[in-house]
Amino acid sequence: MVFPFRRRPTVPEAKASAAAPVIAWAGAGRVAWSPRETGALARTGFAGNPVGFRAVKLIAESAAALPLVLQDATRRYAAHPLLALLRRPNPAQGRAELLEAFYGQLLLTGDAYMEAVAGAEGAPAELHVLRSDRMRVVPGPDGWPAGFDYTVAGRTHRFDATARPGPVCHLRSFHPQDDHYGLSPLQAAAQAIDVHNAASRWSKALLDNAARPSGAIVYRGADGAGGLSPEQYDRLVAEMESYHQGARNAGRPMLLDGGLDWKPMGFSPSDMEFQKTKEAAAREIALAFGVPPMLLGLPGDATYANYQEANRAFFRLTVVPLASRVMAALGDWLSDHFGAPLELRPDLDQVPALAAERDAQWARVGAAEFLTDAEKRRLLGLPPVPQEAGDD
Repeated sequence: MVFPFRRRPTVPEAKASAAAPVIAWAGAGRVAWSPRETGALARTGFAGNPVGFRAVKLIAESAAALPLVLQDATRRYAAHPLLALLRRPNPAQGRAELLEAFYGQLLLTGDAYMEAVAGAEGAPAELHVLRSDRMRVVPGPDGWPAGFDYTVAGRTHRFDATARPGPVCHLRSFHPQDDHYGLSPLQAAAQAIDVHNAASRWSKALLDNAARPSGAIVYRGADGAGGLSPEQYDRLVAEMESYHQGARNAGRPMLLDGGLDWKPMGFSPSDMEFQKTKEAAAREIALAFGVPPMLLGLPGDATYANYQEANRAFFRLTVVPLASRVMAALGDWLSDHFGAPLELRPDLDQVPALAAERDAQWARVGAAEFLTDAEKRRLLGLPPVPQEAGDD
């Protein structure tokens, strides 16, 4: 006996990725970081973050305000064409504005570019700081920079990096994985900046959207009755907006009737952690730039005993090393333009924050009777005294 074969009903085929559930689970809770492109990083970390803004301004302004000395192997110059050029580098800027922009570009992008405009006699007539985000290094056959492309509004100008003296001075911070561009402190502090900005946005949303209200109005109807009627709800909302919100209504007592009860609410421990996270992120930003948190007014920092000690450490560990490196590079570059070996460096004897340390050094060197005057001057960074006729 033959039994008929019963066919199963056809089920419509549905196309689906076997990895779809995995992708969905993996995407939940993913951290969203801001872009690491130079322009976006400057907007979020400098223009949009008060800690990064103040750290960059503090370093750049302090370094640009340092007095400078110019000397060669035999003398220190009180007047020189190079000093006159730095005093008025271009019609739109003075020395402080030019150097502040140069230091700022180095701190924000890791690279700083300065252009020398040749004058009638060959020496530079003007100096201009070029924006680092508009510059691109053009490598040569040997890997060293052969030129610099400066692009604005679709137009590009190429500076010849092989010319001597070079028209552009390129100074970059140390970058372990890039041969032509530097690593800025802003990039190292990018994650802390994102955390700080996110905490600020959370605080703003708390104020705007009442994410954590100061209290709640609880309705207790008679005999377990339901909620408020639409008319009662609208009346309650209108009274709250009219009589109990805004600065002019601060402290006004609330009159509740009809089974309404006020329940105050405070911040939970998790809410308080946001403020601690924000303060920790602010200290990390200051750490990346080398600024003591005490100078930025950040709470919870007890690294230095007092403000004076923190200010002295700031100049000794951050401002002076940066200014010495930048001035040495500018001095070598401008020496090629003026055709004479010159040394440009900060005058540490005129820095008020380092006055106590410099006084101790001068006293220690001056009391060393086993040193000659020439050796003492050399230890203090002073040029030798020119000998007059008849002197030994």
